[in-house]
Amino acid sequence: MDIKGKTVLVLGGWGLVGAAICRRLYEEKPGKIIVASLNKQEAEDACRVYSEEATDIEFTCESGDIFVREEFRYLHREAVLSDPHKRHRLMLDSVEKLSEEILTESTLYRIIEKHKPHLIIDCVNSATGLAYQDAFSGSARVIKEMDRARAEGELTDELQTEIERLLSCMPVPQLIRHIEILKATLSRFKVQSYLKIGTTGTGGMGLNIPYTHSEERPSRVLMAKSAMGGAQSLLLMLLGRTPIETAVSEIKPAAAIAWKSIGYGPITKGGNPIPIVDCPPENAVTLENTFDPKMPDQGLRTRRTLESVYIDTGENGTFSYGEFYALTSIGQMEFVTPEEIADYSLMEIKGASSGYDVISALDASVLGPTYRAGAMRDSALQIMRDLQKKHHTESVAFELLGPPRLSKLLYEVYLLQKVCGSLSAVVKSSPRELSESVEAYISKKQNIRSQILSIGIPILLSDGKSMLRGPEVKIPSSKVEDRFKISPEKIDDWANAGWIDLREKNFAQWQERLTEIKTEIDSLPSDETSSAYHWHKAYWGQGSDALDPGKIVAWVFVKKEGEVGGARIKR
Repeated sequence: MDIKGKTVLVLGGWGLVGAAICRRLYEEKPGKIIVASLNKQEAEDACRVYSEEATDIEFTCESGDIFVREEFRYLHREAVLSDPHKRHRLMLDSVEKLSEEILTESTLYRIIEKHKPHLIIDCVNSATGLAYQDAFSGSARVIKEMDRARAEGELTDELQTEIERLLSCMPVPQLIRHIEILKATLSRFKVQSYLKIGTTGTGGMGLNIPYTHSEERPSRVLMAKSAMGGAQSLLLMLLGRTPIETAVSEIKPAAAIAWKSIGYGPITKGGNPIPIVDCPPENAVTLENTFDPKMPDQGLRTRRTLESVYIDTGENGTFSYGEFYALTSIGQMEFVTPEEIADYSLMEIKGASSGYDVISALDASVLGPTYRAGAMRDSALQIMRDLQKKHHTESVAFELLGPPRLSKLLYEVYLLQKVCGSLSAVVKSSPRELSESVEAYISKKQNIRSQILSIGIPILLSDGKSMLRGPEVKIPSSKVEDRFKISPEKIDDWANAGWIDLREKNFAQWQERLTEIKTEIDSLPSDETSSAYHWHKAYWGQGSDALDPGKIVAWVFVKKEGEVGGARIKR
């Protein structure tokens, strides 16, 4: 397809990949680019920047939720679900037979009708947007309310509300409706080409992925996201076999996408800085009877916010040095750059074969980790190391990547590093010595203690009954239950999932892991320089005795996470 002089609609044009594709389009000299984003301010900011960079191209902004009707376009999903009339309409829009009214009232239809683009490039993470409405929590609420109504012999308004909410957030009907609207709209306005930027939902990893969103591994919500990504690919394949004039293709990255910027500054969650809180040892909470993840009056407010070195990966989040190191390590998600995605997308649009079109070859065409990303990884990590030195800080974990277990493991290795200094020193110590030393260190180092507590990771003290915590902790978590009964088994489960664990048995487990690493290192021939080993002596560095949290946790995730480990097996 010759793009010169044509009208191009880029859905998700403010995002990391969308921005790369818009910039790649400059070279093709389209007449007009419509930049669409969920947030109005994001779309306007993107158009302003792009207009300054490419003065010979006309840029137009569009914004709003493309998965709902025009009436709800600028409303937050919760605002729709909280209004009985709007909620009922949203439910019918998803489950009723497609009518002319539903079609023509949809936001996506209205945008395409307005601009009549020759080319649409869809960079919206549809699977995330639909799957993360979390039908599982909705189902649990319905079951709970039904049980209550049954016990009391009544059908309540609350039950009706929860049923309607559940039906309104089920992802499959919404995805099918989206494809129906897309098919009819592409056909009616004779769009020449449609390219989708898809997702595997797991960054190319399998169901043993260590990064998840709850105590489940993997979480059902994450699996729903992957299911939606796969379902959409299959539906698009069928759309490509449908006799319409639109050429359909999909590029599906199977790695993390990075990066947008690297810097030092406030770490935010939901647009707000993470406040620094503290819990001195004398304020430790006794674990008994029930556990409440949210205790608004617990912990001390310091009037400071968390600041550290970060790498901004766009829509995927802001990560610490340790999180980015673990995430991008060989055997983990690794990563691909948005510019590469943009280049391959333009190849497909212009009729060349990129080798990554999912519609042509679902399994063989996923865009995995790349040489460019691998070559650039060291420079990104070095920039972060330099910034850590400049700002006299250590970027360990922010608990924005997930799961809490990752933050727990990174900080536990970090604490061992601070107390022992080397892998050998940890192995030679006793579990009791490690437990006592780390607990003493935590007691003295208020700054480090506060960082841990401020990201929602509590610290279980060596007695197994006392805890340092802030007003909210990430584990245990439930969108249905507010409190949890405490038992020794539950404490073990929660500590494993996302608590810094200062008990002797946890340090004994760390000694086992680190002993295995040391044995592996020592077993390598001293003159071995081939490519046969990834975990070679040069990889571990500093005489192969250093304790680097990112490296150690990546090794744990690859080799020790679950029965089959947490490593990816396809590139």
